[in-house]
Amino acid sequence: MPCPALPPPAMPTEAPPRITPADAAGVAEAALVLKDGGIVALPTETVYGLAARADSATAVAAIYRAKGRPDFNPLIVHVPDAAAAARLAHFDARARMLADHFWPGPLTLVLPLRDDAPLAPAVTAGLPSVALRCPAHPVMREVLRATGLPLAAPSANRSGAVSPTTASHVAASLAGRVGLILDGGPCAAGIESTIVAVRADGGWQILRPGPITAAQIAEILGPSDEAPASGNIEAPGQMASHYAPGKPLRLQATSAAPDEFLIGFGAQAGDFNLSPSGDLAEAAANLYAALHAGAAAAQPRIAVVMLPHTGVGEAINDRLRRAAV
Repeated sequence: MPCPALPPPAMPTEAPPRITPADAAGVAEAALVLKDGGIVALPTETVYGLAARADSATAVAAIYRAKGRPDFNPLIVHVPDAAAAARLAHFDARARMLADHFWPGPLTLVLPLRDDAPLAPAVTAGLPSVALRCPAHPVMREVLRATGLPLAAPSANRSGAVSPTTASHVAASLAGRVGLILDGGPCAAGIESTIVAVRADGGWQILRPGPITAAQIAEILGPSDEAPASGNIEAPGQMASHYAPGKPLRLQATSAAPDEFLIGFGAQAGDFNLSPSGDLAEAAANLYAALHAGAAAAQPRIAVVMLPHTGVGEAINDRLRRAAV
């Protein structure tokens, strides 16, 4: 006779996670959780990440499960230095130049995966490449040192939602899905790292704009001769719809309708001004806080004024475009 159907898996409860200071005791506790195969939310200089040991299929699966992330979307692996990265990927001279100039910092390199790299297959989503970053945030660096492990760490929010730049953003998005959050204060950069693919044919390509601009990369490697992106997912942040606040989002607004929460910039103040002085770096740091504020506002829709498309403004507009899909 046929076997009885198994009951569906229990859904996580919405119990609030525990937020603890990112001091020596917090780092030590986080390291123990991670070494045991658990997940921890912790700050980086870009956004808060949801970390797990990258060499454990079970631990990596916990990230995908907590975020509700599609399994074709690869993860960034965080390492303490270029030497650790070179044990996971093939580094050519161009990759080493970029690492020398921008690591530690908000740059992720997509490089050919080593055959013997001790990474869970889900980290790379079956691709022959791996995304690697050496973060600058002292808390993330201390956790990497304490664990001695490469850590997969996508943004600490439910998949497709607004990225978190404070511990409270993480708690609101992942209640019941992560037990421990290290609170290191607001993230300085405020948007995710720039992702650069270093191609075997000598070209390079920006897969996701971020705090480090294409012009800065070109100063090191020369101009890219790569064709436009194919549309295939090679790295995080490439899905058409991402960073969504859960409300309709209108771009390039000159004013707000009565039912819109207006995100302003410079002289166009709005309900939340990304930077009253018109500073794009400040606007990037405040972007996700503004989207979270808009999501929590009484108005059912959000409007955003036009922002310059230069420097880090390219990354800001990339996030807004995906949030509006």
